[in-house]
Amino acid sequence: MAIPVPEKRIAEFENMGLGLFIHFGMYSQLGCGEWIMNIAGMSVEQYSPLKDTFTAKDFDAKKIVEIAKAAGMKYINITTKHHDGFCLYDSKDLNNGYDTVRNACGRDLIRELVDACNEGGILPIFYHATLDWYHQDDFDNDFPKYLQYLNDSVELLCTQYGKIGGLWFDGNWSRPLTDWDEDTLYAIIRKHQPDALIINNTGLDARGCAGHPEIDSVTFEHGRPTPMNREGAPKYLAAEMCQTMNDHWGFGKADFNYKSLPELIETLCACRKVGANFLLNVGPDGDGNIIPMQEIMLRSLGEWIRTCGQSIYEGKPSEIKGEFKNFALEDGEKAYLYIHDLAILGNAHVTVQGGGVGFKHFSNVKRKVKSVCWSDNGENIDFVQHGEHLWVNATGFPYGCQYVVRVMNVEFED
Repeated sequence: MAIPVPEKRIAEFENMGLGLFIHFGMYSQLGCGEWIMNIAGMSVEQYSPLKDTFTAKDFDAKKIVEIAKAAGMKYINITTKHHDGFCLYDSKDLNNGYDTVRNACGRDLIRELVDACNEGGILPIFYHATLDWYHQDDFDNDFPKYLQYLNDSVELLCTQYGKIGGLWFDGNWSRPLTDWDEDTLYAIIRKHQPDALIINNTGLDARGCAGHPEIDSVTFEHGRPTPMNREGAPKYLAAEMCQTMNDHWGFGKADFNYKSLPELIETLCACRKVGANFLLNVGPDGDGNIIPMQEIMLRSLGEWIRTCGQSIYEGKPSEIKGEFKNFALEDGEKAYLYIHDLAILGNAHVTVQGGGVGFKHFSNVKRKVKSVCWSDNGENIDFVQHGEHLWVNATGFPYGCQYVVRVMNVEFED
């Protein structure tokens, strides 16, 4: 069966490869994660006074965009409103003044970020919660009224910020048996933002599941995404995996359980192996700073991309098969072989042996190979090809280097 041709916005999104997720809100002041209102059993009356101290004084949209670009990211997805119901945008008369414009902050943070994204060539995408604790009474007892509020809020976001990259919804999983009237919601987006992506997070229990026909990408939350089977599908869907750097989406001041940089590199590679984007989250502190640990990790990930991983963007999953964790991407003209677990070359007394060097096997190589070289330094690589089998001599890392995953460029004969 045929694979459908992706719509332009979906094809462009798929080529972005890597995005920055930002969870920021009043909860960031408490440093206990974005679900603290619910987890701690706080009422609206107990929680809402945080609006009087939430100034976001260090929220610098231009710096955030600069960090994202340094990390090799092509889009930013920010929480315009999380489940606590507080808006980082001008909610006009929809939300009882419960937003950054009408309280201590006195600013439209979403406007600032959209302007910085447009200036910096980054695509802005709006996270918008559909589960809402601030409107809990309507959510529980008058759902049509709540849906009207939700639709009006989304229409506002679609009409006051110029062209946006997409809407990313989160919370339908909280009422799986309820009719959310997605037809109406998505029609509003298509009316005002016909080129915007529509994504609705299916949550941890339904990772990778497709939904409404207007949805443009499936979601995976944590873990590793699985390959998409698009044969005979009514629509080509992109895929995206979102992940935290530690164990919280919002700022956790006492959360030290950070993933390592090698793990982030390998996760990015694993996402692109199956054609999924990697949406990596930061939780700015209560003042709006991206904390140093997270900034350093982002900048270091960008260094790896510039050194080894430029093919993550337009490289597509390949029929070429590697052994163990090794895999290939293709962009039509070239193939890129992603090699894991190499050792550093050098005296055994001063190198930490990280894995094997030597010939690595790839199968299902249906074109005749012309040349192979490392992407990081252009060094030509010896190879042997017999039919559809290719062996490449994976020399180790030069002393002073350890890229975690090293990438070979493969050119084919005409």
